[in-house]
Amino acid sequence: MSLPTALPSSPVADPRRLGATGRSRRRDGAATAVPYDFRRPIQLSREHLRILQVGFDGFARQATTVFTSALRSVCQVSLAGIDQRTYAEYVDSLAPTTYLTLFALDPVPGRGVLDLPLNAVMSCVDHMLGGPGQADQPQRPLTEIESGVIAGLVERLLAEMRYSLAAIVALDPEVTGVEYSPQFAQVAGAADVMVSVGLDLRIDERAHRMSLCLPFGGLLPHLTAAAAPAPVSSRERTQRAEAAALLHETFQEVPVDVAVRFRSTAVDPATLSDLRPGDVLRLAHPASAPLDVTVDEQAFAHATAGTQGARLAALIVAAGAAHTQENR
Repeated sequence: MSLPTALPSSPVADPRRLGATGRSRRRDGAATAVPYDFRRPIQLSREHLRILQVGFDGFARQATTVFTSALRSVCQVSLAGIDQRTYAEYVDSLAPTTYLTLFALDPVPGRGVLDLPLNAVMSCVDHMLGGPGQADQPQRPLTEIESGVIAGLVERLLAEMRYSLAAIVALDPEVTGVEYSPQFAQVAGAADVMVSVGLDLRIDERAHRMSLCLPFGGLLPHLTAAAAPAPVSSRERTQRAEAAALLHETFQEVPVDVAVRFRSTAVDPATLSDLRPGDVLRLAHPASAPLDVTVDEQAFAHATAGTQGARLAALIVAAGAAHTQENR
């Protein structure tokens, strides 16, 4: 049962109510709930994600060149996103009928998947055989001739992926089969974690969504190694040691203002305002305690007062324990 909303009697709305409503709307538009499965914590770190983005950004640029040169038409491939999901989730995200290329990833264990929408594949075949590549394409398995034509394009795409990911791992992709139904592509277990790479493919003015699926467990050691800092050579170690020695030597010669003083004494404002020439003020510094040696109000050593000829002097008697003495 819904209740009617009461309208304000005045034609001028309450600005506070409008402000709260505006903030609520902005909050509702900005916040998006993301499901999180505590049984399968996310393992793809930001550093690993950044490395993969760099590699697949390069793959998207090279794939643009491959499609444009093969189809002799204006094509564009761009990286849409990289996600970590189970193989079952990846399969569920695909169309019921598509063109799946299964390939081995030696030396990475497991197999990968390159998904090309069937409509895009048919359009590519049409272009490569001299046709206009029209949008209305038959949704059926490829013939033997069509398979041979598209196989060359897929081989070039996998070769570009090998080149783009060379900084992570030296892959040697090899096609092992083709499937038209994602449910029959037994690449990994349903619960196996995979890296899903989404790519936006545009042929002429028509947009398609292609994707890559790679085993996360096989890529993880190579991602960790790629994210590790580069080993330091003997020459770099020598240069760092020389720089540290030069820095240490330079700091040894920096002039600083040093003061030798008694410990501070707390005096109330009335006593301070009543001081006159000749008055004696009792200090809180014990007669047997050494003086403090300070730099920028920080005591770093102790000293005893003395003279050297006609000049006042101080003899350092303790260093390093000044903070302990000061806090007593």
